[in-house]
Amino acid sequence: MGNDAIAAETNDLLLHAVQSLGDPTPFAGRMLMIGCGAVGQGSLPLIFRHIGLRPHQLSVLSADTEGRDVALSYGVDFEVLQLHRDNVIAVLQARLGPGDFLVNASLDVSSLVLIEWTQSRGVHYIDASLEPWTGGHTETTLPVARRTNYAYRDQALALRAQQPGGPSCVLAHGANPGLVSHFVKQALEDLAQGAGLPLPATPDWAALAQTLGVKAIQVAERDGQISSRPKHPDEFLNTWSCAAFYGEAQQPAELGWGTHEAALPPDGRVFDFGGGAAIYLDRPGLSTRVCSWSPLHGAFHGWLISHHESTSIAEFLTVRDGARLVYRPTSYYAYRPSDAAVLSLMEFAERGGRPQSRERVMRDEIASGVDELGVLLMGQSGGACWYGSQLDIAEARRLCPHNNATTLQVNAPFVAAIAWALRNPQAGIVEAEAMDHRFMLDFCRPYLGTLARVRTAWTPLQQRTGWSAAGSDADDPWQFAHFRVD
Repeated sequence: MGNDAIAAETNDLLLHAVQSLGDPTPFAGRMLMIGCGAVGQGSLPLIFRHIGLRPHQLSVLSADTEGRDVALSYGVDFEVLQLHRDNVIAVLQARLGPGDFLVNASLDVSSLVLIEWTQSRGVHYIDASLEPWTGGHTETTLPVARRTNYAYRDQALALRAQQPGGPSCVLAHGANPGLVSHFVKQALEDLAQGAGLPLPATPDWAALAQTLGVKAIQVAERDGQISSRPKHPDEFLNTWSCAAFYGEAQQPAELGWGTHEAALPPDGRVFDFGGGAAIYLDRPGLSTRVCSWSPLHGAFHGWLISHHESTSIAEFLTVRDGARLVYRPTSYYAYRPSDAAVLSLMEFAERGGRPQSRERVMRDEIASGVDELGVLLMGQSGGACWYGSQLDIAEARRLCPHNNATTLQVNAPFVAAIAWALRNPQAGIVEAEAMDHRFMLDFCRPYLGTLARVRTAWTPLQQRTGWSAAGSDADDPWQFAHFRVD
């Protein structure tokens, strides 16, 4: 299905989403998509709506046949080909050249190799997360600190010095990391307006967060989508990639570390390389839970899952006086997945991190539910403020095929970042924090359901009762120690 077929679709919400964003962003080159799972399949209709290319310009390479029927329905070429260390460069050289675009929606293919090659060849690039080669997340010959997203990010940003101002290369831009960094900027703007603070055209975001008194920022996600088909033993259900969730859950839990924190956690470890904006715990996200809150669901316990934005947001909002660290908020991802995924994750942990024999990504089988994905800014005057997307499965289906609420929250900002890269073709290697949040939010807004801004008096101390309240400091509820569940 190409642009002509898309234009013929008649759903009112879909038409509003397309028309409100204006003409597609022009693109005359070739686009190669690697991988065709939840991101690849769900992004294809958005690419053809919002990027000005024809089906013959786009081709898909995948390690297996997943997504083939969807890709072929859009008239694009689909080839099963596993990329590995020995063939990746030859495969890319045969298919891409200056001005073309590599869309990385894969797992188990080194993002660093792809970034380095595209930067050297004048090829645009995007991925939704920085990935190592197969097994990299659990490679025991590497120090634990080198298996973190902090480490992958540090390596990717080091490539900027080799090719400053090269072709646009957008690192780790989906829902989170990606969209949530634009949510942070919007939330800070809203808080500043509420406090009567002047806001220049180009704010100093770190100074603004400091002035507002923001101590901690959670990416607070509560997925309430419910499957009509129950989970069976030895089966992993998820609303997005099961394999990607396996990998994230087994990485060390990591978080941006704020200046208000009184003490390093007993299992906390500092990095001896990089910018120093984050720490990691000597345990995986799989066994680390924290208190959090979202407007529709209220208080919940989520997993502290290792994510790129934990470090990038903390570093972006760092204030220094020369070499002296003055201010930084604590930041991390608190994720409560769907009920079926919770059961799957618990079973995965009981198996010692050995994947189940069957996997199922829930899409058409979802009966109901909302995915709440937002940022929870805490510590400023008035308590806490959640800003983000509340997307219902029924609305997600009306807005874009091949998506559920979770994947559409990923794929809309993923394609928005492609459009941004084409409009800023020589931006070099960038993260979400360096991009225009107004452009990104304007692009994504039609696909995000309700964008809610909700103030709350919630603190993590409200979830600490009986024995767990021992040692709590009511005068400073935003200490990370108060968020820990186990």
